[in-house]
Amino acid sequence: FNQKFRKREFVVEYQDNPNSMYSELLKFQLTNDRCEMIDPFNLGQEIKVSFNLKGRKWVKDNNVTYFTNLEAWRIEAVGSANNAPAAQSIPEAGEIAPQGNDDLPF
Repeated sequence: FNQKFRKREFVVEYQDNPNSMYSELLKFQLTNDRCEMIDPFNLGQEIKVSFNLKGRKWVKDNNVTYFTNLEAWRIEAVGSANNAPAAQSIPEAGEIAPQGNDDLPF
C-alpha cells in the first residue's frame, strides 16, 4: 500500500435533455498527480470530463461486492460560469494512511 496515494472526488450535474426536470449527479474521482485538475474550475461552470470506467470485485467472508468508479483524466471548460451543470468539489482527503484490519481493495 502506497502511503503517498491521494484521491479527490467531485460531482457533476448532468442532463440528457435541457428541458427535463431531472438531472443525474455523477461522482468522478481524481487520483495522485491528477488531484489538482479540478482546481481551476468554479462551482456552476460547465465542463467536459474525459474519464475511464473502472470496476473491481471484492470478496470478504464469501460475500462478493462490486465497485465502479469514474476516473477522470481530463477536465475542460465548455461554456460560461452561468451555465449548468455544476461541478461540486469534495475537499481533498490528503494522504491516506494504512488502516489496520481494513481489507477493502482500495
